[in-house]
Amino acid sequence: QVQLVESGGGLVQAGGSLRLSCAASGRTFSTYTMGWFRQASGKEREFVATISWSGRNTYHEDSVKGRFTISRDNAKNTVYLQMNSLKPEDTAVYYCAATPLAWGIDSGKYDYWGQGTEVTVSS
Repeated sequence: QVQLVESGGGLVQAGGSLRLSCAASGRTFSTYTMGWFRQASGKEREFVATISWSGRNTYHEDSVKGRFTISRDNAKNTVYLQMNSLKPEDTAVYYCAATPLAWGIDSGKYDYWGQGTEVTVSS
């Protein structure tokens, strides 16, 4: 069992930055692939980024490549999403999630989810 708690969301102007954190409970955090997803109002949840258990492999959705960076610190049981050059279209509730699979960009493959943290980017 893994419990996830996101933090770091807020209101920021376009072009600004935020760093989201996701703190995980449980001794097996380092064995899970972690992902960030987001859901804008009235839209379906979409994939943002994923990172392997070791942190050596990452993948970012095309619209955030070069702006967002996923990372993790297994010693702190925490995964991060550094978001730079934010745009109004990045406005959404951001969720972190965990899967025991080796890799995954499909939300259906993730077993554990946080409650979400809201990010609002003003123009």
